[in-house]
Amino acid sequence: MFKDIVIAIQAYGQAHSFIRKHNLWKWIIIPGIIYMIVFVVSMYFFGKSATSVIEYLGVRSGLNTWIQSMRSQLLGFFFTLAGLILWLILMLFYFSLFKYVWLIVGSPVFAYLSEKTEAILEGKDFPFSFRQLAKDIIRGIGISVRNMLWQSVYLFAILILSLIPIVGWITPVFALLIESYYYGFSMLDYSCERHKLTAAESIEFIGNRKGLAIGNGIMFYLMHWVPVLGWVLAPSYAVIAATLSMRGLKKV
Repeated sequence: MFKDIVIAIQAYGQAHSFIRKHNLWKWIIIPGIIYMIVFVVSMYFFGKSATSVIEYLGVRSGLNTWIQSMRSQLLGFFFTLAGLILWLILMLFYFSLFKYVWLIVGSPVFAYLSEKTEAILEGKDFPFSFRQLAKDIIRGIGISVRNMLWQSVYLFAILILSLIPIVGWITPVFALLIESYYYGFSMLDYSCERHKLTAAESIEFIGNRKGLAIGNGIMFYLMHWVPVLGWVLAPSYAVIAATLSMRGLKKV
C-alpha cells in the first residue's frame, strides 16, 4: 500500500507538469475559482455551526458548569482539548458533505478532464459522445452517493469515539484517512469506468489498491493548506493526478 501512496503523491507533481505542457489551464482555473468561492463561504458557516453545536452540548449537558465547579486546570485542559478535537471532527464531517455536493455538481468537468488526460497520454482522441458523458456523470454521482453514505457511517462512529478523553485524541487522524480514501476513490473511478470496469469491479479494484486513493486524497487536503491558490487548483489536480497514477500502475 505504501508504494501506491507514493505513486499517488508523485502523480500530483506530474499533473502540474502535464497541465503546463498541454495548456489545460482553462479547464483548471474557471472551475477552481467557483470551487474556491463556494469553499470559503461554506467553511465560514460550517465553522460557526460547529462552534454553536459544541457550546450547546456543553450548556445542555451541564458539563461547563461541572468543570468550573471542579476548579481543576488539568481537567479544564483535557476538556478544552476534547472540544477542539470534536470541532475538527465536525468540520471534517461538514466538509465531507460539501465535498460530495461538489463532486456531483462538478462531475461533467471531472469526467472530461480524466478523459482528456488519457487521450493525450495515449496519443489518440476519444470521440465525444454526449451519451457516454451522461453515463459518466450518472456513474460519478452514483459512486459519490455510495461513498458519502459509507463515509458518514464511519465518521459517525469516529465522532462518538472523539468524545472519549485521551482515546479521542487520535480520531482526527482516522477521520482524515477515511476522508482521503473516499475522495481519492471518486477520482480514480473515472479511469476505471473508461476501462470498462463495472461499479462493482471498480469498488473491488480500488479496495485492493487503497494506497492510490489515500495518497490522492491526502494531497487534495494538503493543497487546502495553501490559501487561494491551493483551493483553486486542488479539485482539478486531483482528477488529473488520479488518471496519471492509474497509468503509473502499468509501469510498476
